[in-house]
Amino acid sequence: MNKRHFLRRGLAVSAAAGVAAPAVAQSSPAVRWRLASSFPKSLDTIFGGAEVLAKRLSEITNGRFQISVHAPGELMPAFGVVDGLQAGSVECAHTASYYFVGKNKAFGFETTLPFGMNQRQQNAWMYYGGGMQLVRDFMRDYNIVNFPGGNTGVQMGGWFKKEIRGVADLKGLKMRIPGIGGEVMARLGAVPQQLPGGEIYQALEKGTIDAAEWVGPYDDEKLGFFKVAPHYYYPGWWESNSMYSFYVNAKAWDALPKDYQSAFAAAAAEANVDMMAEYDFKNPQALRRLVGQGVKLHAYSTDLLRAAQDAAFELYAEESDKNPAFRKMFEPWMKFRTDVMIWHRFAEQTYTNFVQNNPPKRSG
Repeated sequence: MNKRHFLRRGLAVSAAAGVAAPAVAQSSPAVRWRLASSFPKSLDTIFGGAEVLAKRLSEITNGRFQISVHAPGELMPAFGVVDGLQAGSVECAHTASYYFVGKNKAFGFETTLPFGMNQRQQNAWMYYGGGMQLVRDFMRDYNIVNFPGGNTGVQMGGWFKKEIRGVADLKGLKMRIPGIGGEVMARLGAVPQQLPGGEIYQALEKGTIDAAEWVGPYDDEKLGFFKVAPHYYYPGWWESNSMYSFYVNAKAWDALPKDYQSAFAAAAAEANVDMMAEYDFKNPQALRRLVGQGVKLHAYSTDLLRAAQDAAFELYAEESDKNPAFRKMFEPWMKFRTDVMIWHRFAEQTYTNFVQNNPPKRSG
């Protein structure tokens, strides 16, 4: 698919759904797929991304293409979806690519890399900057066709029992942080821990860990971390955005009628946009409630951020030297990142800095 027309085609399919549905119903077969999610239902906004896909796809096809959405453990473990898709156990999944960096660090690019791009920039790279084709070329070896499937935007930087004033305070600190972000933290002296969401609160309470990252205010509030670790840091430099993905078994995808493929692409594009809008609505309210309950907000120091960024790009250079798949994506990703950051610096950043530092005078 020509990625420059991806969104345009998706919007056209969605807009024409009411007219085209009867024709689709008459000419296309009934299809029933199962989707294995990597996300618990408690993460209702993220888990809900798959429900948005399934609902819109059913509406576009007049109920002929149905997808049932299954939480982790119903069909397979949360982190078993790539293996399940390769084996053909399910037709599709909703997941985060960086869960699978243990297979190959190149999996990280689709979700995020530490000190990567923001949500808008990531979308631009995937849809127009060649990222989609790069990821699909890589995923071909795993028998997967990928689609962007939601985003949290930049996440928060974690909950700590004590203040973190600089890199020295990270030495020996046990922090729940997975993936490449955890590897970068380890280079700064921290001791990364792998824990599922349901075990984090108890580990913080008992002192098994000293800090933990999760998502952002809306999701973090529900788990109550502020009761045992009151220092809330920002930004989550290891997740400058967090793009989730719909993965489809390549054989199942190829067997779909072309109109169903277009319908799936349109529904996935809607789910991708919808999740970010929902988080931008929910997070400000949750952050206000958290601060009202005594949460102390802190920005990471510039020195710590610089040290973390240096460690991250040192890791990327080392990985590029030994991993051709990583290098193939990293070089164009880095070029795109450099160019898009310049544009955002002049337009987005300048405007945002002004309005945040110069509130309008109130009348009356």
